[in-house]
Amino acid sequence: MKLFESYRLKGLKLKNRIVMPPMCMYHATQDGFPTLFHLCHYATRALGGAGLIIVESTAVLPEGRISDHDLGIWNESQAHELKRLADACHEYGAKAALQISHAGRKSRLLSGKLYAPSAICYGKNYRIPYEMTQEDISHVVSAFGEAARRASEAGFDALEIHAAHGYLLHEFLSPKTNHRSDRYGGSLENRTRFLREVLEAVRKDWPVECPVLLRVSARDCYGCTDTSSEVLEIVNQVKSLIDLVHVSSGGLVLSEKKDDDAFQISLSARLREKCGLPTVAVGMFTDENAAEDILASGKADLVVIGRELLHNPNWPVDVAVRHNIPGYVPDGYGRAFVPLPLS
Repeated sequence: MKLFESYRLKGLKLKNRIVMPPMCMYHATQDGFPTLFHLCHYATRALGGAGLIIVESTAVLPEGRISDHDLGIWNESQAHELKRLADACHEYGAKAALQISHAGRKSRLLSGKLYAPSAICYGKNYRIPYEMTQEDISHVVSAFGEAARRASEAGFDALEIHAAHGYLLHEFLSPKTNHRSDRYGGSLENRTRFLREVLEAVRKDWPVECPVLLRVSARDCYGCTDTSSEVLEIVNQVKSLIDLVHVSSGGLVLSEKKDDDAFQISLSARLREKCGLPTVAVGMFTDENAAEDILASGKADLVVIGRELLHNPNWPVDVAVRHNIPGYVPDGYGRAFVPLPLS
């Protein structure tokens, strides 16, 4: 199965094409530190056979958290504790990436300054953000660069920049949330400027042999007008600064509608073809045959198994056993399988 073929991207070599995506757990301490929950959570998915684990959204600044219980990497002490998560993934056979982010206007913190490209509120239960000044923008750009340095020192194999789901970087990219008239607003080139500056800062403090992933929303929100042509252009503008695109959807504005997940798969295929970059496909996969078809047909290089890995941390092991793929049953667990798995 292609799902269990190894994959290499720069200095990163994965044992399979199965990716656990970043999913907020809301179990961090109020000052952004991981807890025993995180260590158990990520180590279990590594033991269960995932090839790449992307640790949940981790804020580059205190005010950039989505909630009071999100992870942070704005100081050295946090990075020291995050190293335990990367080490646990490595111990049990997985590679570890860290997603770094700033929540922007979607932060649900009850105190502290709320930033956004423009003073446009996300919804009735959210505070009105301040429009960022040039000083604010420079501060956040520097924070992303420092976060990249800390993530490297903590031993992460890859870094993902979160420019999707309506958080700060995505807010700058879309004219729905960016009404600025300065060099960060208006034209697509201007709206992409903040992302370019963030990626340039990250590249200065991140090892050249380690991949930088970019997460994008294929469509601004569920039910929104198709913005995929702009997404393709955005990726083309920054392609020299990234190594892989993680294709998701939605989150910019509140919406009750739901798009077919196939839209994300089709854009993954278009990005892969038009931008010449490898992609990760997202699509609520629970069936290995659907994931296998996407890889075999060249629509993506890697596939995300998200909610199913929350439900069943051993999904890769189960699939490997069903398809007689050796090497996935952890030592000591063989008695759970009849007949015994191949060694």
